[in-house]
Amino acid sequence: MEWLQGLGLLGLFIGTFMAATMVPFNSTVLYIGILLTGVNPWIVFLVGTLGNWSGGLTTYGVGRIGKWEWIEKWFKVKPETLTAQKEKIDRWGSLLALVTWFPFIGDVFAIALGFYRVPFWKCSLFMLIGRGLRFLLWTLLFIKYGEAVVNYLF
Repeated sequence: MEWLQGLGLLGLFIGTFMAATMVPFNSTVLYIGILLTGVNPWIVFLVGTLGNWSGGLTTYGVGRIGKWEWIEKWFKVKPETLTAQKEKIDRWGSLLALVTWFPFIGDVFAIALGFYRVPFWKCSLFMLIGRGLRFLLWTLLFIKYGEAVVNYLF
């Protein structure tokens, strides 16, 4: 992770992008690390949010190219199971995109939203809001409490 921090804002974009895909990576430590370097926190917020949002949209896209036949054939999931899952996704729809930043389950939601063809523009907007709120919270905590937040959390 240090090599990403060494790249500054580009590293932050790459790290937050990767964290929003199926790559097992937590961008919070990187985000706080970049804040500690003294870069304008609002630029860090913007870059982190855009990187994470772009990664989330990529994960949505991976789900979008999926086909029911592939899931049935390769993962041995019955059509009834897929139909039941689709009903659950349809119940919440694009609002699920608000929580696609959550560790582990967020990627599953993003893929499912794409797979079940939930409208892209709605998902995109809610995904941006959810991910932006996450980084806004970290930024505000850092601005208000500075290194005390870092010492407490890490």
